Amino acid sequence: MFLTQRNQYALRAIVELARRVGTGPVKVSEIAKAQAIPLRFLEVILGQLKGSGLVDAKRGYYGGYFLLRQPEDITVGSVIRFLQGDPDLKECQSCISKMQCPFAKDCAFASLWTRVNEAVFTIFDETTIKDLVPHEPAARP
Repeated sequence: MFLTQRNQYALRAIVELARRVGTGPVKVSEIAKAQAIPLRFLEVILGQLKGSGLVDAKRGYYGGYFLLRQPEDITVGSVIRFLQGDPDLKECQSCISKMQCPFAKDCAFASLWTRVNEAVFTIFDETTIKDLVPHEPAARP
């Protein structure tokens, strides 16, 4: 409902780049392997993200992708909005077939789904990529 597979892959790729901030550009193949994302799909997603102002790439043998902003300055909401535009919080999210909704504007659930959408996007906007970067596990004795 809220996160398409493309959005999930994009977020996982950005989290992987955040894990590697300061290590130089990261090859697409390394991101794909670390995050279990199909390589061809990831290449398209990263190409799209280059236009977001969040990610850029360096060409060549030592090239790859890198973040343009610090992980604490990138929110989940900003990534999703770039990929799918601003959410229409007034649009009904309860019907699978919105074009043939039998209730139209008389849906008993419309206000509920509007509040759910608002709450989800509030959480997306409050969650930074830094919040999602896994902490290094403690060394085991």
